[in-house]
Amino acid sequence: MNTARSPLRVGLVGAGWVTQHHLPGWQRLAGRAQVVAIADPSESRARERAREFGIEQVYTDAATMFDRAKLDAVDIAAPREAHADLVRLAADRGLAVLCQKPLAPTLAEARALVADVATRTRLMVHENWRFRPYYRQISDWLRSARIGRVVQAQMTVLSSGLIPDADGKLPVIVRQPFIATLDRALVMEVLIHQIDTLRFLLGDMQVAHSRLGKTCRATVGEDRAFVTFDAVSGAAVGLLANLCTHGEPPLKPDTLVLVGEDGCIRLDGDTLRCHGPRPAEQHYDLAACYLDSYAATIAHFVGALASGSEFETAPADNLRTLKLVEDIYARAALD
Repeated sequence: MNTARSPLRVGLVGAGWVTQHHLPGWQRLAGRAQVVAIADPSESRARERAREFGIEQVYTDAATMFDRAKLDAVDIAAPREAHADLVRLAADRGLAVLCQKPLAPTLAEARALVADVATRTRLMVHENWRFRPYYRQISDWLRSARIGRVVQAQMTVLSSGLIPDADGKLPVIVRQPFIATLDRALVMEVLIHQIDTLRFLLGDMQVAHSRLGKTCRATVGEDRAFVTFDAVSGAAVGLLANLCTHGEPPLKPDTLVLVGEDGCIRLDGDTLRCHGPRPAEQHYDLAACYLDSYAATIAHFVGALASGSEFETAPADNLRTLKLVEDIYARAALD
């Protein structure tokens, strides 16, 4: 595994919607890493991304790209059903891997994958939510005990994205059509980010209560969830989400409240506030933060490869997030 070469030669697997965010992140690392090849079953889509981002080589098959492109690492941004096979193919060739969440459609498959490749590759899960600047700031405040011990937390994810717009279209499905076909939709595809972020901020948690439901007839999987967790720190944690909420925009940022013994942290839209003896207020460009989170995730991957340090979102860490996702489905009351 050659991860000492500079710039690192990277192959991107996938040319879909999410890669428009991956590729600018790689471009920020010019001189340290470069995407030199892209593979997607749709040659036209792959060539479009290649033209847009100056990628030298285009393939319709990932294995062929792994064999021919003289790579050091791969960035897997393909559908989750393909993740395990692609990671194994890369591991067989000694390539370092950055793989979009989740590692596999189920916890059992993800565990089997991690055990299979553990000694054959360096694998990091691309979980970018926790790398958003405002969540990093909240983490800093919590580590410095700015609000004391957190006793309660509530994260809210409300959206009208599965309510027809003026044209009769569902904004969530227009943005990411594959979501309509998923049997595990809201929790596995969307809330996995928020669950991982809550773990990042508050430590490991256990599912105390789970209730899932479905309103939209145009989709297969659940579109609303109410989950409570018990954090090992003692905090009671709630997660409320619904993609069919009238009066909300189709794409609304998270709302988070952390109640501590000595203060309170509130994230609401582009504003982050700390209340208590050490008050503070910060404002963010949310669009910039979105791109920054991808860039920060990718930079962490490249930096850890160069230094030999552990990935923050290493497989062992991500499996704990997937365990919570699996427990939510297993324990859910359905309505």
